[in-house]
Amino acid sequence: MSLEYNTERDQVVLKEYGRNIQKLVAYVKSIEEDEKRAQTAKTLTDLMRQINPALKDNPEYDQKVWDDLHIISDFDLNVESPFPMPEKALLGKKPQRLEYKTTDVKYRHYGRNIETMIKQAIAMEDPESKEAAVIHIGRLMNSFYTSVNKDNLDEEVILKQIKQMSQGKLDIDLAKVKEGGLFNSTVRERRGGGHREDRGHSGKRRNFQKRRRS
Repeated sequence: MSLEYNTERDQVVLKEYGRNIQKLVAYVKSIEEDEKRAQTAKTLTDLMRQINPALKDNPEYDQKVWDDLHIISDFDLNVESPFPMPEKALLGKKPQRLEYKTTDVKYRHYGRNIETMIKQAIAMEDPESKEAAVIHIGRLMNSFYTSVNKDNLDEEVILKQIKQMSQGKLDIDLAKVKEGGLFNSTVRERRGGGHREDRGHSGKRRNFQKRRRS
C-alpha cells in the first residue's frame, strides 16, 4: 500500500470545498460525452452548495457556485453553464482603491455633514427658511459640543463659526438668539402659548430636515 503525502498532492485551489471536490472536478473534466459531463457538473454544483452552506447568504448564490467550479477546473471545463465563465485575468486581482474626499473639514468635531447643511442653507431663497436652517444648524453644533463637554457652547462662538463656514453668507441676530435660547440643544420648542416665531421656525426646520434627507 503506497502512502500519499501532502507534499506530493496538487494544491487545493479553493480550500472551502476541500480536496475531494477538486478530484470530482477533475473527473468531470475527463468525461467525454457532453451531455453526461454537463449533467455531472450540475450535480457537482448541488454538492458544493451542501458543503458550503454559507453561500446561501450571498445574493448571487447560484452564480458564485458555478464561478467556483470554473476556478477549480482552472477555467478548462467544457460545459454549458447558466452563467458566463468568469475572466481568469480578474482572479486574484486587487480591488481598486477607494477614493476618499481629501478636502479638509474646518471644524472636525462637527463633521462634514454640518458643512453640507450649511451649503444647503446658503442655497435657500426664502429668508424665513434660511433663518430656521441657521437655528437648526446652531442647535446641532451645540449638541455635538455638549456631547463631549458639560457646558453649552456660547451662542456668539457658534454664530461666528457658522459665518466662517458659510463665508459670511449665513447670519442671524445674536440678540434674538440669546433672548430665545435658539441655539440651546436641550430646550424643546414650546407648544400652546409658545412664541410665535418658535412655531414658525419649527415648521421651517422640519422642511430643512426633509430636504437634507432627500
